[in-house]
Amino acid sequence: MTLTSFGPANLIKRSPETHPLTWRLRDDAEPVWLDEYQAKNGYAAARKAFAGMAQDDIVQTVKDAGLKGRGGAGFPTGVKWGLMPKDESINIRYLLCNADEMEPNTWKDRMLMEQLPHLLIEGMLISARALKTYRGYIFLRGEYTTAAKHLNRAVAEAKAAGLLGKNILGSGFDFELFVHTGAGRYICGEETALINSLEGRRANPRSKPPFPAAVGVWGKPTCVNNVETLCNVPAIIADGVDWYKSLAREGSEDMGTKLMGFSGKVKNPGLWELPFGVTARELFEDYAGGMRDGYTLKAWQPGGAGTGFLLPEHLDAQMYAGGIGKVGTRMGTGLAMAVDNTVNMVSLLRNMEQFFARESCGFCTPCRDGLPWSVKLLMALENGEGREGDIETLLGLVGFLGPGKTFCAHAPGAVEPLGSAIKYFRSEFEAGIAPTSAAVPPLARPIVVGA
Repeated sequence: MTLTSFGPANLIKRSPETHPLTWRLRDDAEPVWLDEYQAKNGYAAARKAFAGMAQDDIVQTVKDAGLKGRGGAGFPTGVKWGLMPKDESINIRYLLCNADEMEPNTWKDRMLMEQLPHLLIEGMLISARALKTYRGYIFLRGEYTTAAKHLNRAVAEAKAAGLLGKNILGSGFDFELFVHTGAGRYICGEETALINSLEGRRANPRSKPPFPAAVGVWGKPTCVNNVETLCNVPAIIADGVDWYKSLAREGSEDMGTKLMGFSGKVKNPGLWELPFGVTARELFEDYAGGMRDGYTLKAWQPGGAGTGFLLPEHLDAQMYAGGIGKVGTRMGTGLAMAVDNTVNMVSLLRNMEQFFARESCGFCTPCRDGLPWSVKLLMALENGEGREGDIETLLGLVGFLGPGKTFCAHAPGAVEPLGSAIKYFRSEFEAGIAPTSAAVPPLARPIVVGA
């Protein structure tokens, strides 16, 4: 994989004006440590926030900028911050960074933590000031050992420089930051499961309400934000709302830039910082270079394994939540995957559903039993041993595990690619039905919301 914000002919240079997340990156991909980070205007936004802005003004600035969560859900960050209690007597509050990046085909947060650890720390420092949180945790995917090493060094550098710890920048504000490595569970990407895991409990999602802003880690008010989300905060504070909004393409309802990528059998798989509203075709053709010689594009996912499949004719969709929503799925993490013409969709879905079934916390019945059932049916179809009614049963499971039917969003995300694959490539599923199979009653007719 490559990491670049250059165009196909290296004509688009990264700059602070256009690439707030990546302009400080080194060409050799080595980490940007404290001295170099500060030489590149690092922590200037934090100094501005501490010296010249009231805490509520920071929250309002982030809200006015239109920053939304970059973890996949896209909830407005300023609105989320605004849910934290205003009561000054509540002096124990927490800020958690969700760095449990386990969505298949997603590696954007890893890049930021490995190469720009101080950008995340500065984003958390400003956010902590705004939210009046005295302690923060970076909940890191356990397999990200290099990121853990770099983050721990950066935290130590910041603390030695008086940018973390007691009386930061002479403001009287204290903020301690810790790196906490998880045990490798996909479900910890759900914020309340993350909180349970941080407390040493089983990583099950919690019932909401109460929301973490009211009752979070150890029962105290807590705000949870994604890595890329927090890394946007310094630029917003430093350069202002109007500039940040101007970065997005015309027509986009999402503001700023986004780390986007393409993987699969494309000529130039990689990761780029691009404005919201760029078309998927630009991302696929101009940056990823299109398919490798001898391959054609069969389908693609716009943002991780939990998003629905789209066809080549959908490439003109704009890459923002509403733009991808218009063609029938979610933008997710914004890191797309190309499926080439040699891939059997039944095999691909069986592999995906095995992952999702394994990563279920097992708390609610539809997810615990429904996902393994889908794997069993897909394995039969993959081996040519499917029976009449299996496809209808799979569609029934897509309905039973859809939004609002399970305790959290794990199962709906797991079955979204399954439903879209059957929609666009049903003949490949039908090919797995044994010629002499006896018909069996389907689980249920496909569920239609409101029917």
